[in-house]
Amino acid sequence: MSQDETLIETSFADAIAMITQAKELPEQKRRHWTCSLRGIAKALDRPEATIPSRYSAIRTVLGQLHHVPLGLTAKTLANHKANTKAALLWLTREKDVPKHGARLRPEWERLRSAVRDSVARSRLSPLMRYCSVKGIPPNGVNEQVVDGFTEYRAQSTARPVNDAVRRLLARAWNANIGRIDWWPALRLVEPPIRVRATTPWTEFPAGLRDDVERYLERLKQKRRSRRGQRIRPLKPSTIQNRRNELMIAARMAVRLGVPIETLTSLGALLAPSVAQKILDAFWEKNGETPKTFTIDLAMRFLSIARETGCLDEAGCEELQGMWEAMEGHRRRGLSDKNIDLIRKVLTDGVWDRVVNLPRKLMREARSKLDHAPNRAAVLGQMAVAIAILTVAPIRLINLTSIRLDHNLIKPGGPESNYRLVFPDYDVKNRVRLDFPLNRELTDLIDEYVHTMRPILLRGRNENWLFPGQAAGAKRKTGFSGQITTRILKETGLRITVHQFRHAAGAIILKHRPGDYQLVRLILGHVSIETTLKSYVGLESIQASEVFGQIIQGRLESEDELVS
Repeated sequence: MSQDETLIETSFADAIAMITQAKELPEQKRRHWTCSLRGIAKALDRPEATIPSRYSAIRTVLGQLHHVPLGLTAKTLANHKANTKAALLWLTREKDVPKHGARLRPEWERLRSAVRDSVARSRLSPLMRYCSVKGIPPNGVNEQVVDGFTEYRAQSTARPVNDAVRRLLARAWNANIGRIDWWPALRLVEPPIRVRATTPWTEFPAGLRDDVERYLERLKQKRRSRRGQRIRPLKPSTIQNRRNELMIAARMAVRLGVPIETLTSLGALLAPSVAQKILDAFWEKNGETPKTFTIDLAMRFLSIARETGCLDEAGCEELQGMWEAMEGHRRRGLSDKNIDLIRKVLTDGVWDRVVNLPRKLMREARSKLDHAPNRAAVLGQMAVAIAILTVAPIRLINLTSIRLDHNLIKPGGPESNYRLVFPDYDVKNRVRLDFPLNRELTDLIDEYVHTMRPILLRGRNENWLFPGQAAGAKRKTGFSGQITTRILKETGLRITVHQFRHAAGAIILKHRPGDYQLVRLILGHVSIETTLKSYVGLESIQASEVFGQIIQGRLESEDELVS
């Protein structure tokens, strides 16, 4: 058995070699199993010599593979998975390949057999097998050895590696010290459990609690900013978030040693000396760079102090200094998760699968309409929702609130195309939206509205494009989850309703570099500054692609000269 530098057990490469030489197997089975093992290695994009030939090690990643990005049919991938499982279990059964990894050395086998607790034994076994292969004796185990083991575990399997797992491993090891005579005496470090002892809000002074409620009550009313601009009432969910922020800040102050009896008002909580302690504590917890929550909390302290007048001008200036010191660390542009999505969207063929999905779903819906009308209606609903999002990347709250003859209209009469419109008062940032829809999408919507939507209405007379099970429109959370799940199942791409907006921005900038004004208009941003802050980072991706094309062009020119 070959041993790769990073693998300490039988690999896929070893498995393929053993199956190839197994004359007791029919030739067809050998061919199918080795083909599937190579296919799965290719799907995982890893060398065969670095993948453990233990089914328990790869079971999770096998379940995560999706046929569409791999260019396979669902049946082909299912066959590869089934063959791989059968091959690995056969090797364990017939070729004595260890089921749980490398074999234990005698000293480790003796130690393992002495552990009576089956749970502790299962937690310690992987470490023992790692040490056996590495030639590390039981009395040689220390924190560096455990570091190496956890790193290997993370690279070779899909098992979680975090403080919780390490804590359980250390506890299982330490529990046998003194209980088993020959167990090593060195104790492993147990990462501490983060215990958040919180002070009940009711224990804070009534003056602070009353000030907070008065401030929150103001947020429910129409009001004007210091510059005279009208501010609309906040949503209940936003007001609850503001309440939570102030409660978290007050509890942090108490945790830092501020006497609870001194927090008698908002002014006492936001006093620069107290606010500085709170913000510093959150910053220290975040690491070198403050996170968005911490920066927003500093901004919130300042806005509350100014709006309520609980601090004088000097106090507000100090809060402004704290906020400005943090604001410079605010991350601009999209998050790593959204950048990862955009890389996929900009990869050839990926977005085409999403754009073509509504047609596929509608064909499937038509085929089910007679024998499974409810399922067909839901498929039609998904088809229309996804089709709309690809050409009109609206927010989830607007998608679920689309009403016929109000938001979805035919200005030119029954034979004209639809327009999707939202008055400014129906949009989050008060920007009117207007999207003309083409003939294909119009026909798709009409088919759904006339043949499938009545099934979902269940006799109700409502004008929601996407009606829910009971009265009213489809619920936002459930609808969003359905759309994300359906796209993932059909295309292998995980994208939320809101991320359609990021995809739209990226696609526009790919075909119209630097045209942030067009992105602003499509997404309905109030100002170009908002668009720039969100999408300016995409230029590096586009620049790299252009540079790659330049280099490729030079290589092709050189090839032509040589030939």
